[in-house]
Amino acid sequence: VVRDELGDKRLHQTLTNVVIPTFDIKSLQPTIFSSYQLKKDPSMDALLSDICISTSAAPTYLPAHKFETKDPTDQVREFNLIDGGVAANNPTLVAMGEVTKAIIGGNSDFFPIKPMDYRRFLVISLGTGTRKAEGKYTAHEAAKWGVLGWLTSGGSPLIDVFSQASADMVDFHISAVFQALHLHDNYLRIQDDTLTGDLSSVDVATKKNLNDLVKTGEALLKKPVSRVNLETGACEPTPNQETNEEALR
Repeated sequence: VVRDELGDKRLHQTLTNVVIPTFDIKSLQPTIFSSYQLKKDPSMDALLSDICISTSAAPTYLPAHKFETKDPTDQVREFNLIDGGVAANNPTLVAMGEVTKAIIGGNSDFFPIKPMDYRRFLVISLGTGTRKAEGKYTAHEAAKWGVLGWLTSGGSPLIDVFSQASADMVDFHISAVFQALHLHDNYLRIQDDTLTGDLSSVDVATKKNLNDLVKTGEALLKKPVSRVNLETGACEPTPNQETNEEALR
């Protein structure tokens, strides 16, 4: 389906600048497909279908993806990729880093913004929902798990832990930076951590569940804007009770 939809379109043909994280299991390091990198590294101009398949290849759910690209000098580059979420489950900081590098490199799109001038940054971070509030796992249960238990007990606990930790640390870091600079309104994180059942599953793609996810997203727009409490790490509604929908206008 992905190949049918995207055909032979490549990274340089996107309608806007994009930053898509993946992870190379051969080199054991993140591989970031960024519109801003193409001039410096044309070997990154991969087929969008290959990039999308790679960044979706979550371990234990979908297979790793291998492909090759050629630069203008016919040099071949090999990629062995899985889901970028293992390194950047919340890619907001990756995107900010790419923009910052572009500013440092003198990209005319950002002149005269300085690399650390966060007053000029407007960041919207959209989460895909979690079941954090469900309180699914306990230390008493986990103490009895072996390798198989950490992968299969009530879902995929090991993946849940790593992905949630990665996403939350990014949110905490960015929130701390913008709050320290008194730029609260420059960063908006929209996330629902109350998902349960099929809604919180990665691999339930039934028509009913997809429709339910749409309804959940629409309801999330009506909820108040939340912000990380830097003391507790919990997300709390902001005092002005502005909704996510209002904040996006």
